[in-house]
Amino acid sequence: MSVAGIQAATRTHVGKYEIGKTLGEGSFAKVKFAKNIDTGDSFAIKIIDRDRVLRHKMVEQIKREIGTMKLIKHPNVVQLFEVMASKTKIYIVLEYVDGGELFDKIAKHGKLKEDEARRYFQQLINAVDYCHSRGVYHRDLKPENLLLDSFGNLKVSDFGLSAFSQQVREDGLLHTACGTPNYVAPEVLTDKGYDGTSSDIWSCGVILFVLMAGYLPFDEPNLMALYRRIHKADFSCPSWFSSGVTKLINRILDPNPLTRLTIPEILENDWFKKGYKPPHFEQGEDVNLDDVDAVFNSSEKHLVTEKKEKPVSMNAFELISRSQGFNLENLFEKQMDIVKRETCFASKRPANEIMSKIEETAKPLGFNVHKRNYKMKLKGDRTGRKGHLSVATEVVDCFRLQVFEVAPSLHMVELRKTGGDTLEFHKFYKSFSSGLKDIVWDTEANTKEMRS
Repeated sequence: MSVAGIQAATRTHVGKYEIGKTLGEGSFAKVKFAKNIDTGDSFAIKIIDRDRVLRHKMVEQIKREIGTMKLIKHPNVVQLFEVMASKTKIYIVLEYVDGGELFDKIAKHGKLKEDEARRYFQQLINAVDYCHSRGVYHRDLKPENLLLDSFGNLKVSDFGLSAFSQQVREDGLLHTACGTPNYVAPEVLTDKGYDGTSSDIWSCGVILFVLMAGYLPFDEPNLMALYRRIHKADFSCPSWFSSGVTKLINRILDPNPLTRLTIPEILENDWFKKGYKPPHFEQGEDVNLDDVDAVFNSSEKHLVTEKKEKPVSMNAFELISRSQGFNLENLFEKQMDIVKRETCFASKRPANEIMSKIEETAKPLGFNVHKRNYKMKLKGDRTGRKGHLSVATEVVDCFRLQVFEVAPSLHMVELRKTGGDTLEFHKFYKSFSSGLKDIVWDTEANTKEMRS
């Protein structure tokens, strides 16, 4: 079999960074992988629509939060390095964390052992405590924002950047309900205002419960029923929880924010203190904030430009041999423990047939399909979900697929989670894969053919 050269996607440069694949996206921003052209170091770049920021009158708030985050250098918080802007976009350069999500471990084991859960919870509290001391509140702590570095250390992402639209009123409280409903404090669900400190602590308590139980403390198919359970703190710890962690979680998941456990009280808790090692790190003092102001400066001399470069040639054998994810059967059945938020596979079927098969497989799982050219979005149907795909989160589960033609008879299909709960995604992933096996190219057999 002869292998013709193919073209990879056009490369985009912004300043000294080469922009790569999309790592995640939300309503206000996308996060893309990037490499520093000069040093080769890896980063994650959060890209925000500049016009939308101006339209929603969010400039001062974003400047304040970005400026604060740039000063925060904590081993358990994803670091912000610099900010850039073009005429249409704002680029926030962040630390790239390559160990995946903490909750990938939950998908593998179902639950963590107590000592391991305690270690991650200690690191989470360290991060939250440090940022609270500097007036930064997360307001949306959830599985997608808990990452692991290559050494297995927890890193909280989107701290201070996940809730641009929230404003503090004259009473000193926040008044915008946000976050994934399963993880938010009861006071966030009302319109009476809430304190960012105590609401973050509640979310930490839910996360600790999930780490040890493998499931959510509050989970109902009906949203109003979910809210009622949260307001009453209607949950119970499973029998395998030790008395120490049970008491701690019950104190954290107190529906009254005034009597809820505080971080200083958590730090003094006997269960928490077991094996606890306070973080030791140096706080940099000479941090330059000029780029934060320059982002919103009307002068064009501070703006960067996006430059497109001609695509690089690559042959199909090289492309396939460099990607484990091309073999969907291998990915889903043999490597379920390392499934991340995106993967890809190869198919020799026509593009239209691939698209139809994806649609045919997704609809019975409770997903609406939106097609545009060779791109698709699968969005969870709130009224049609069954079994493992619960509507309790009310956050639309969105999985984007894109088909690329890499040779006349070979296509690459990219599957990427762009929203929704990680645990639900893993369950969806397994069911979805079984319906696609007959269109997946058997790369092992064809690799031997290509080599010959």
